[in-house]
Amino acid sequence: MDIKNIKFDATGLVPAIAQDAETLEVLTLAYMNREALEKTLSTGKVHYFSRSRNKLWLKGETSGNFQEVRGVYYDCDGDAVLVLVKPLGPACHTGERTCFYRALSEKKDETPGPKVIKEVFEVIKKRRSATADKSYVASLYSKGLPRILEKVKEESGELVEAAEKKGKSDVVYELCDLWFHTMVLLANQGIEIDDVFKELARRSGASGIEEKESRPKKG
Repeated sequence: MDIKNIKFDATGLVPAIAQDAETLEVLTLAYMNREALEKTLSTGKVHYFSRSRNKLWLKGETSGNFQEVRGVYYDCDGDAVLVLVKPLGPACHTGERTCFYRALSEKKDETPGPKVIKEVFEVIKKRRSATADKSYVASLYSKGLPRILEKVKEESGELVEAAEKKGKSDVVYELCDLWFHTMVLLANQGIEIDDVFKELARRSGASGIEEKESRPKKG
């Protein structure tokens, strides 16, 4: 990224949008001057320029809610910056995950998108500390890997049956059951959902044949 391509306004600022690199949720709109942008690029942590305090600030310097940089882009006119980040806490000073948590209008059929996968996975991990008689997930953990694998096989079979004999809503329902139990498996094995996202990203854009050929040979 060549900062020469950025068109700072008359006050030396450019709008900067922070977006979650994984869920693509828009987190905040702030401003950067040249120094803030340079520090963002050089340190890997987002810096902004506060118009109210008239000073440079590192996001998270007091709250601990840093934003780790995953990519920095600028628009076709060069007068706005988009920063893809890994947020290490809420983006908003109110404690909300995103500054855009209030709606003027909202479609009733709006779905939560991929962020719900991470939210469910975090709940699944927390259930490790729950008692088996109070939590279904905790009961699976308590019975160990064999029981978890048994449930994955069971849900896989129910998904196949739904696809062969039932309607679309049944397929969706059974797929959610399978996803849920595979996430329990991941948590049990100490695997983060981010590891899955990274593997999917690695495969993205490659043909299935090419991707299989690139894998290490077994045996």
